[in-house]
Amino acid sequence: MKDIALHILDIAQNSIYAGASMVIIELCKKSADDLLFLKIRDNGHGMDEKTKMKITDPYYTTRTSRNVGLGIPLLKHNAEQAGGTLKIESVSGGGTCITASFGYSHFDCPPPGDIAGVISILAGANPLMDLLYRHAFEDFEYVFDTREIKEVLEDVPLSDPAVIRYMKEMIEENLGEVPET
Repeated sequence: MKDIALHILDIAQNSIYAGASMVIIELCKKSADDLLFLKIRDNGHGMDEKTKMKITDPYYTTRTSRNVGLGIPLLKHNAEQAGGTLKIESVSGGGTCITASFGYSHFDCPPPGDIAGVISILAGANPLMDLLYRHAFEDFEYVFDTREIKEVLEDVPLSDPAVIRYMKEMIEENLGEVPET
């Protein structure tokens, strides 16, 4: 994966596959720590201990459509390559929380990528799922929550192409206010 947005897309797809009705994605950075944190939590079916122990093996997957699962192993590799770590917390029947840290000023820290595009397409492609994205850099914080958008739109689905376009533009505009660090 070349950027953080692609990691978000991949891990969020795992949450969707696990039957999550709520996915919370956080991307946070503090200069004092020189770390970038990516945390993705869901209320999907979670993993048992056996699965959790194997999940970072690229030759292990719970899917029957293929024999490899590269998303989490690549996230782990990229985090460690940038001086960070990967932590997986999961309870069978109780959801999963994946936290990756990256050395922010490290040469190998992946760039953010198209965060607005990924978040808007995840929301539009999964209109029945609730999605919360929190972007916190230094003292700046932006929260995108599909529950608020659904309330305003009433009967207009998030999957409407005009709504997807609007969500992307809104996220881009707000993320454009992130202070340069």
